[in-house]
Amino acid sequence: MITYVFPGQGSQKQGMGSGLFDEFKELTDQADEILGYSIKRLCLENPYSNLNKTQFTQPALYVVNALSYLKKIKDEEVKPDFVAGHSLGEYNALFAAEAFDFKTGLQLVRKRGELMSLISNGGMAAVMGLNEEQVAKALKEYHLHDVDIANVNAPYQIVISGKKDEIEKAASLFETMTEVTMVLPLNVSGAFHSRYMNKAKEEFEEFLHTFYFSPPSIPVISNVYAKPYTYEFMKQTLADQINHSVKWTDSISYLMKKGHMEFEEVGPGNVLTGLIHRIKKDAEAMPR
Repeated sequence: MITYVFPGQGSQKQGMGSGLFDEFKELTDQADEILGYSIKRLCLENPYSNLNKTQFTQPALYVVNALSYLKKIKDEEVKPDFVAGHSLGEYNALFAAEAFDFKTGLQLVRKRGELMSLISNGGMAAVMGLNEEQVAKALKEYHLHDVDIANVNAPYQIVISGKKDEIEKAASLFETMTEVTMVLPLNVSGAFHSRYMNKAKEEFEEFLHTFYFSPPSIPVISNVYAKPYTYEFMKQTLADQINHSVKWTDSISYLMKKGHMEFEEVGPGNVLTGLIHRIKKDAEAMPR
């Protein structure tokens, strides 16, 4: 069995999608029309360093991931058994599963990126060396009640999210802990996947109700629940994703339990490939 995984914010880089925009000219033109700017120019030339701004990053990654997927199935003529995406990448997983078309997905991520970019003065940091339970315990012990766990990327890579000054305070405290191997502040302006996204979630929920979705043709593993999407709760699950943590480790573990599973990252970079390698390694080291 094979699962295609799609990366999210943080995997963007100048030059991504090179060759794809000309090959899928019709969809590239459609993207330009929806966005009001050239997606090809944004990805290849990165004018005004816009590629790292949330409202531009999300549509850019969605388009490149989608075209990468279309190119892959065109060349290999094989569809995956399962799909999953990390945060923004989940929209590509749903597109691959034909829950909505390219245009609808792009309209959704454009709005999502805009809403998330409006909530500023937030920060995120990756804590390496502690598991989710240990991070939660430390947040409690240090009275960091305003900091949330945003992503469980791998068993010992946990991302925290909150107001900028609170994240700086938390990072300094985690750095003093002997088990912590590294604390890495992330290059984001918002406290994504935390309670600070509640307002964005509410507005996005209203926006979602103006669209029609189809039942997925391939099982899509949800970040929020680490199990397949159900058609009835599709919109609710997408809205919840904005202010809930990304259960990436649990999602991959769920897929690994299905039997012999191969994973292929579709889109720029290899961030998810690295995380999956770590999840597998940790699972092998676990006493049975």
